[in-house]
Amino acid sequence: MSTTERRGPVKAGITVSLDGYVTGPDDRAGQGLGIGGERLHYWVMGGPWTYDTEREPGAGMTDADRAYFDSLLEGTSAGLCGRGMYDSAGAWGGRNPFGGTMVVLTHRTGDQPDPSTGFLMVDGFEEALAAARRAAGDGGVAIGGGADIIRQALRAGVVDELGITTAPVVLGRGKRLFEGFDRDIDLEILSVHQSPYAVHVRYAVVR
Repeated sequence: MSTTERRGPVKAGITVSLDGYVTGPDDRAGQGLGIGGERLHYWVMGGPWTYDTEREPGAGMTDADRAYFDSLLEGTSAGLCGRGMYDSAGAWGGRNPFGGTMVVLTHRTGDQPDPSTGFLMVDGFEEALAAARRAAGDGGVAIGGGADIIRQALRAGVVDELGITTAPVVLGRGKRLFEGFDRDIDLEILSVHQSPYAVHVRYAVVR
């Protein structure tokens, strides 16, 4: 299946600092958002948290954060993420927490876990997106981090909706969302949600 074959929408979403970083420095397994980067996801956790605390993503979201999250995922039934996100999240404890199939873009497909975990490892962006679309059926595909896979999707022209969450923090260092990106893209604002932890903007990608 080609990435140009359309079914449901392709929606990409990611959180950045005010200065455009998606992680702080030294992001790795056990410290997936880097040094200081956990502040990016206060909105996901419902408030301050650390890498050492017990936490359940999404459990304490404010109404505004939940409204954004639900609207971004509305109509999607499969996901696509990069290997870095998969590893830094510790494979979410060994099971896809988002429901459906999460396709992981990676060169190391030999690490494929049991299919019952909800993860499918695929090499190559076009092949990974095609696999996610097959898994989604008539539904859409939600693309998460990291920054590189968001850039690949935008560069390929397959993103219908882009969600950018800006956390009220300046990180100064880390990985930038649009590092090296040189495409000219017009966006249309669909909605804006605000909470104490973030400002969320949903954009339609204009073609």
